[in-house]
Amino acid sequence: MKKTLLAILFGSALVLGACGGGNKAKEETTNEKTGSETAAVDAQQIIQQKCISCHGENLEGRGNFPNISKIGAKLSKKEILDVINNGKNGMPGGLISGDDAEAVAKWLSEQK
Repeated sequence: MKKTLLAILFGSALVLGACGGGNKAKEETTNEKTGSETAAVDAQQIIQQKCISCHGENLEGRGNFPNISKIGAKLSKKEILDVINNGKNGMPGGLISGDDAEAVAKWLSEQK
C-alpha cells in the first residue's frame, strides 16, 4: 500500500513538473524571407508589467521616478540597456533581462 501511494505521488510530481510553463511575453512569428520561426518579444507588454508602476501609466514619471516617455531623445539603445541591466539612481538593475531587456531598450530608444 505504501509503495503504491509513493509511486502515485512520485508519478504525479513528474507529470506536474513537466507541465510547468514559461510565462514569457513572447509570441512565435515567421520570418517571411527564410520561412523560419523566430521568437518576437512584445516590448510594450513587458513595459506594462514592469515599468508603469514606477514610471507612470504613460511613462510620464511619478514622484522620484523620471519621465521616460521620450527617453530615446536623450539616451541610445545601448545606454538604455545599460540602465536596465545595471540600474541607476533608485532603479535596481536586472528587473528585465535577456531578449526582453533588448526589446524594451530598443522600443524605448525609438521614443523621441
